[in-house]
Parts: sequence; C-alpha cells; structure tokens
Amino acid sequence: MPENVAPRSGPPAGAAGGRGKSAYQDRDKPAQIRFSNISAAKAVADAIRTSLGPKGMDKMLVELSKAQDIEAGDGTTSVVIIAGSLLDSCTKLLQKGIHPTIISESFQKALEKGIEILTDMSRPVELSDRDTLLNSATTSLNSKVVSQYSSLLSPMSVNAVMKVIDPATATSVDLRDIKIVKKLGGTIDDCELVEGLVLTQKVANSGITRVEKAKIGLIQFCLSAPKTDMDNQIVVSDYVQMDRVLREERAYILNLVKQIKKTGCNVLLIQKSILRDALSDLALHFLNKMKIMVVKDIEREDIEFICKTIGTKPVAHIDQFTADMLGSAELAEEVNLNGSGKMLKITGCASPGKTVTIVVRGSNKLVIEEAERSIHDALCVIRCLVKKRALIAGGGAPEIELALRLTEYSRTLSGMESYCVRAFADAMEVIPSTLAENAGLNPISTVTELRNRHAQGEKTTGINVRKGGISNILEEMVVQPLLVSVSALTLATETVRSILKIDDVVNTR
Repeated sequence: MPENVAPRSGPPAGAAGGRGKSAYQDRDKPAQIRFSNISAAKAVADAIRTSLGPKGMDKMLVELSKAQDIEAGDGTTSVVIIAGSLLDSCTKLLQKGIHPTIISESFQKALEKGIEILTDMSRPVELSDRDTLLNSATTSLNSKVVSQYSSLLSPMSVNAVMKVIDPATATSVDLRDIKIVKKLGGTIDDCELVEGLVLTQKVANSGITRVEKAKIGLIQFCLSAPKTDMDNQIVVSDYVQMDRVLREERAYILNLVKQIKKTGCNVLLIQKSILRDALSDLALHFLNKMKIMVVKDIEREDIEFICKTIGTKPVAHIDQFTADMLGSAELAEEVNLNGSGKMLKITGCASPGKTVTIVVRGSNKLVIEEAERSIHDALCVIRCLVKKRALIAGGGAPEIELALRLTEYSRTLSGMESYCVRAFADAMEVIPSTLAENAGLNPISTVTELRNRHAQGEKTTGINVRKGGISNILEEMVVQPLLVSVSALTLATETVRSILKIDDVVNTR
C-alpha cells in the first residue's frame, strides 16, 4: 500500500516546482518582448539607412514614414533612421536596468528641448522670396531618381502652389487643387503646368477637335434609350411596331440632344455610367451634327476637380440642364502628343477656381510614377513652408546641432534622466554619419569634424555630398523646411515611446 501512495504524491511536488519556474519565466517575458520589438524595428531602420540623401539607394517605407509623408511630405527616410537609432539607445539603456517609463519620459523632455533648439536655428522665410522656395524644392528633388530634371520640376512645383493659394493669408495648401495627370510617352522634359483642365479621355466624335469660346456642360445622366426597371425581353412580331419602337427611341434621344443644344452648350462631358451606355451611337450622331464636342467616361472622382476648375455644375437630369449650369472657357482643344496619343486641354477659364494641372510625361510607367512621387514631395516641401514659414539648413547640420545642445542640456539634469537625454543626443548623430557613409566619406572623422565646427558656433555647417566634404550648407543652398525636421523628430520619438510601452504580445490565429 505505501508503495502505491508514493507515486501519487510525486507529481504535485513536481507541478509546484514547474509552476514556480513558469512564474519566474513570465517575469522575464516583458523584457524579451521589448527587445524583440526593438530589434525588429531596428532591422527595418537599418534596411532603410542606405537610402538617405542624394547618393542613397531608393526607398522602402513604413507606417512611420507614411505619417511623416502626410504631415510634412518629405524626410520620410530620415524619420525611420532616427527612430532606429533611438531604439538602439533604448536597448542599451534597458540593458543597464533603467525602467522603460523613465526612458520614455526623458525622451519626451529631450524632444521638447530639441524642437526649441531647431526653432532657434531656423530662419524665417517670406512666400514672396521665390529663390528660397526654389532652393527648398530643388533640395527635396536632389535625392530622387529624376534629380537631373530638378531645374524644370522645381519652378513648376513652386508655380503650381503659388497659383492655388493666396500668399498673404494662406496657412496650408490643399494638394487636391493641384491635379497630376500622367500620360505615357515623351520624356520628363515634356512635363508641363497647365492653368486649366487636362483630360486624358479621347474626344468621342472624331470631327470636332477644337472649340473656341467653349460652353462646357457636365452631365451625370445617360444619352441613350431608357431601360425598364426590371430585366425583361419584348418580342416584336410586327414590322410596323418595330418601326415605331425605333422611331420613339430616335425622337427621345433627339429631344434630349435638342435641349442640350438650346442652352448654348458646345462641349459636353459625360460621366461614366455603370447602368447602361452613357452615350449611344445615335446620340453621338446627333451631337456631331450639332457641332457639340463630346468627352465620355469622366470618372466619378474627377467631377469635383472639374467643377472647381471650369466653374460648371454637374447635372443629374435633363430638366435641370440650363445655361447657368455651364462653365465657360476660351478654348477646348484636343492636342496631339507626337505619336503617343491625345489629350484634351481646356484653357482660359472664365472663373478659375484656383486649381492647376501638372501633366507628367515619361518614356515608361516606372519613370512616370517616380516623377509623380518626386513632384508630390516638392509640392509638400513648399506646403510645409506655407504652414510654418521657416527654413533650416540640411546636410545633417540640424542633427549635429541637436546632439551638441542636448548633451549640454543633459548636464543640467540629474540622475537617470540626464543619462537618457544624453543617449537621445548621441542617437541624433546617425543622420550625419549615414549621409557621410552614403557619400563615400569616412563617417567617424566626418562626424567628429562636424561636431568641432558646431562646438565653435558654426550652426549651419553640414555635409556637402556633392563636394565630398564639410562646408557651410546654407551657402550651398541645401535647405529644408523647419516643419520637416520638427515633424521627423516628433514622430520618431512618439514611435519609440510606443514601442517601449509594449511588454507583451497576444498571438492571433
């Protein structure tokens, strides 16, 4: 009997031992999770490091850089690299046993001080100062694949923004007022800025390619025979009835077209329809006879922009189609693009609604996509200057200045805080060292030299990638909006603070 008891009392003792062990492991888990999150984010940042600056490889973006893109539109690579470097500092601080909350709060302190430092070293800019705006746009384009075309694309971006805002009162730019139309064929040199509307849809009636003093109507109903609500078939057994059906249809369409003609409309834009043919052959035949230019398949999402540009109103039913719904323009003409298709240009609008169109050309899809992205970035840079009218030197200068000033600031703090702010300051040096590395310079000696120059009070000294050395970067006109730097620093710090707060992961299937 006693022999039987022994094994039964065995397992509980083992289980208790196991429970003790698992409780101990669980206490270790938050630290492991934290480190695994940090190393994952660092891996991404390291992968992106090679794409900073004009000599960088091309981009790979993350949610963080998307946020930077929405806020500032540029600095998307920098923000990820700064975040990676800050995470690196976190790892070292956590390994020294500093509590994540202390690190997080110290980083917030360092960020607030950092924004102050950046604002101090920025210089105000007026929107009337065209050269400064051009330099900012050019700096943004320099790190893009289409950088050799920056002399064409920079002025185009500046002009586009200036046309859609009132420089005296604007506090932001709605980039939806600047439409980028992509058209395959030609080269980037053929890109142009059009004050008016550009449609890539073909003109439906081949005979009419040019209309002066255009009266433009935009309809959202169909010019074709009406359809019954239910799907049914009608069998017509008698020729007389057959003729009658055709006659009725003809009379119906002719009536619609006559009402359109009566308002004086001579250019008709027709929204794409999913219910039936938006434009029947018969209607097109009548419109052609009445010398009305027809453009069909207008996309739903373009309607708002078209209305704003040419001052027309969309009409949903023929009864509302009156003369006051029409927009007017000097000229609507179909332009032939030397062998690569056609596009319709409507220019000289009577009541322009502060919109412009940029036509992007390129020899293949890749080039066009890249040009579009680059123009978007240049537009965003100018938008940043409208939002916050201050400029700051580029080329790693702000980051080195931050590293120096924050190190000084850390000496005024005490305890763990001082240690964490110091780590934050050191992390800033990743930008200049990466820039130097990607430009083929020695990162250590370059950053040391930069640090010395900044310590002597040369705030605008940065890395000159073109000359492969260090120089006053403002003289080289390498500048960026203050908002880009402030936004990059803020978003990177916020992301790092969020990652620090994660201490467990729930697996979902």
